[in-house]
Amino acid sequence: MDTAPRVPEQQRSDERPDDLSNDTATEQPTVRTTPATDVPTAPAVPPVPSGTIAGSLLASRYRLRTRVGTDPAACAEFWRAEDTILRRDVAVTVLRRPAPGAVLADDLSDTARAEQMVVRALRSGSFEHDGCARLLDVLTPGAASVPDDVLGAAVTEWVPGRSLGEVVADGLIKPLAAARAVAPLAAAAEAAHRHGLVLGCDHPQRVRITPDGRAQLCFALPRSDVTPADDVRGLGAVLYTLLTSQWPLSSADAARAGLPAAERTPAGALLPPSELRPGVPVELDTLTRGTLGPDGAPGHVHTAAAVQRLLSEVVAEDDRMALFPPAHDGVPSSPEDVWQDRGRTVTPTDPQRRRKMTIALTALAAAVLMVLGYLGVQLGAMFVDSGGPPIVVEGEPVQPEQAQPQVAPAPAPAGPTVGGLAVEVYDQGGDPDNSDRAARVIDHNPATAWGTSTYYQQFPAYRPGIGIMVSFASAVQLSDLTIESPSRGTVVEVRSAPSADSPLSETQKITEVTLGSGRTPVSLAGSQPVEHVLLWITKLSGGDEQYSSEIGEVEFRRAGA
Repeated sequence: MDTAPRVPEQQRSDERPDDLSNDTATEQPTVRTTPATDVPTAPAVPPVPSGTIAGSLLASRYRLRTRVGTDPAACAEFWRAEDTILRRDVAVTVLRRPAPGAVLADDLSDTARAEQMVVRALRSGSFEHDGCARLLDVLTPGAASVPDDVLGAAVTEWVPGRSLGEVVADGLIKPLAAARAVAPLAAAAEAAHRHGLVLGCDHPQRVRITPDGRAQLCFALPRSDVTPADDVRGLGAVLYTLLTSQWPLSSADAARAGLPAAERTPAGALLPPSELRPGVPVELDTLTRGTLGPDGAPGHVHTAAAVQRLLSEVVAEDDRMALFPPAHDGVPSSPEDVWQDRGRTVTPTDPQRRRKMTIALTALAAAVLMVLGYLGVQLGAMFVDSGGPPIVVEGEPVQPEQAQPQVAPAPAPAGPTVGGLAVEVYDQGGDPDNSDRAARVIDHNPATAWGTSTYYQQFPAYRPGIGIMVSFASAVQLSDLTIESPSRGTVVEVRSAPSADSPLSETQKITEVTLGSGRTPVSLAGSQPVEHVLLWITKLSGGDEQYSSEIGEVEFRRAGA
């Protein structure tokens, strides 16, 4: 992206300022007049009128068409414009000089504030994500062919579809459709925060909904004081709006976007979405309360990664329960829905119905697996000597005819090494770090390693943690394990898990260890037999915006017979 101020070629005669069409009756350009006694010299480029109106041309390239919103706190206008060179629609965020007497959130001068916002936009030039429009161009303060009262502008791809106000004006949408819509925006915020950037999605007119139902950030240049915490509140606000048709943050921003302000209790608390409409899952109720509630309140959600993970879990649960009729949510079924409303009597439903159904099915599956496991052990005992405990090894299990005659082992403080049959990066709801290298931790080669990505901040700023899940052929009684790593200071929780894809809340902490540089032994004395072991990293090694950890090898030892 070209970030240098633009020096345009001689402007064509058909782009004279007096040819600009004014299709917005409410906005008139500020025209500078010259005394009749002055004789101005002919400029190389025709002067640009002060102010931005429909038809204005910025940088001899971007013709403003329709103003679709404003953000007075950022002194920004949002325009749908045309790239006259590539003949395509673009979104332009224009920074205007504030009106005299305007009260802003900071004490910076107009130019300093605009420079901060432009510099932040330039830093995000290489950032791309499906959840936000791609940045195409940045007009720096003082660039040629830019009005005097324009302190900068950012050009992004135009997001087709509708604004938040237009979407909810058609009526309520299904709660799960709202969760699916916000998920990609949350993923974009999580990725941006991981790179030290912010989106500014806490303003309703910056976000648009695509024709396929995804929320995308359309307009760049957020306020100079916006933080990742503001993005998290913005994600909760977008979800709340799609669920209730009400904007829960600034009432002034809500009015500009054509949205009603959210209803509140006499004490000032937001009403949960489930009190304003039927069918909202308790998880979405909790998420909106956690993102929009005060800092430090119980259940407060403070990272975009947590928002993304929770939304992903809600969507995944809905996919798993697709064979069961959904709870009534006040929205008529659409033609593509599997379950239709015709002939269906709407009765009050248990809000915990799906969770109870999932728990029952999980318990049934666990019972079946236990029975099959018991039968497998009994059949295996018919072909192997019962003189010692079975050894779990990597790869294919040893066949009975390949077994060697048993030799009494030499006394040792620990049992034989146990290898994991499967290993994967554990990061529910996010993008697993270097998942293709996970098997390196059990390849018996310390020279190869798996490592996390490099983060600008320590956990849990961007995510609560990340881990390695190792699964065995069957439940094993472990005595200890050894972690070989060069990442001194890494904190690892050793947890048992009922399955490889269990939520973190269903795992049990066995012990915690801080890694040194090299081999770190970890005692598991007194632990119960486990089939899945999670090495959950809660603190990374490093510092100074360079946080990462690496694991070269993990060895498990089984308790002696």
